[in-house]
Amino acid sequence: MIASPTFLERLSAFPFRRLAARLAQVAPPPHLTPIDLALGEPRHAPPALLAETVAAHAHEWNRYPPPAGTSAYREACAEWLCRRYRLPADAIDPERHLLALAGTKEGLFLVAALVKPDAGSPKRLALMPDPLYGVYYGAALAWGLEPRPLPATRTTGFLPDLEALDAATLDRTALFYLCSPSNPEGAVADRTYLARALELARRHDFLLVLDECYAEIYHGEPPPGGLEVAWDMAGDFRNLLVFHSLSKRSSAPGLRAGFVAGDPDLRARFLHLRSYGAPVVPLPLEAAAAALWRDEAHVAANRARYRQKFDLAQEILGDLAGFRRPAGGFFLWLDVGDGERIAVELWQRAALRVLPGAYLSVGAEAAAPGRNYVRLALVHDEATTAEALRRLAAVLG
Repeated sequence: MIASPTFLERLSAFPFRRLAARLAQVAPPPHLTPIDLALGEPRHAPPALLAETVAAHAHEWNRYPPPAGTSAYREACAEWLCRRYRLPADAIDPERHLLALAGTKEGLFLVAALVKPDAGSPKRLALMPDPLYGVYYGAALAWGLEPRPLPATRTTGFLPDLEALDAATLDRTALFYLCSPSNPEGAVADRTYLARALELARRHDFLLVLDECYAEIYHGEPPPGGLEVAWDMAGDFRNLLVFHSLSKRSSAPGLRAGFVAGDPDLRARFLHLRSYGAPVVPLPLEAAAAALWRDEAHVAANRARYRQKFDLAQEILGDLAGFRRPAGGFFLWLDVGDGERIAVELWQRAALRVLPGAYLSVGAEAAAPGRNYVRLALVHDEATTAEALRRLAAVLG
């Protein structure tokens, strides 16, 4: 049966399509080169290690990759997890706890199928932050779940308020998406917050999905992760799956390499599902991805460049009332009073493309938690970023 128009229409409001349609109504100044700060696509050059490893494994292009990923790739991911999150060397079993993914987008979408409700099942809710990465919403709709956006505002520390969730809601919950550092706000969930989320998942028997794809871009202490908190709580990963990717960590979004790790029973079901039709990572690319997970030097250099650009943002925009330096990620979440109006004005007056915060919500725009904000992706080189920030300050100052 072909999907109903209603379902497709509910997905049609993906933020970049909305932005393109809105900005098509005005023109930027012809004397300025447009700068796109709306799309969170890393622009730093990936390390030479990537291309070198792909070339060294060119003889493997004529082989099918295994659906779970090669053992070498999964071992590299498991070793990185144990190093990064201070886990015992044997805490992550590459054969039981981990699967390769073609980036995290497809995994975050497909994971909702693991909890697709049967007819009559009361567990139909998919909790998710608002504002959010739109894939969470699309996944919930596609797999028959009811999206339940949870406001993430300045008052709640830009994360959903876990204590505002009542028992009746939690008993109906099948899935809870969380992102830390969060997109768009760059908020970091601390160990207490993650432990509480996992406690609720186990008490009310739902799947906690932690999107940790920005975990290696931070501006102070490394953000804690779900696996380390779960291990310290009970020495296991029940009710938890975490997602990681090389897109942001290694500035390699085109590589499409990531992984999911956690609950071994859910991992087994996920492998069974993905074996039917999910994308797999070609062997030369998987070898390159394994090499990247094992190398920290390029990650530290990447993080330093982002830190330098946030220093620029603080220097140029720090006097604005709505400026806040995030704890992690590469986005500025800037309170400008009316995000859509300012986004149009920035395009019309300064040739800057930024994303209105309301476009990252899924409910009524008038009530969207991000309606006062714009999201700026500081992904360009330092000179381009400085130029963009100066133009922005000139319009907002």
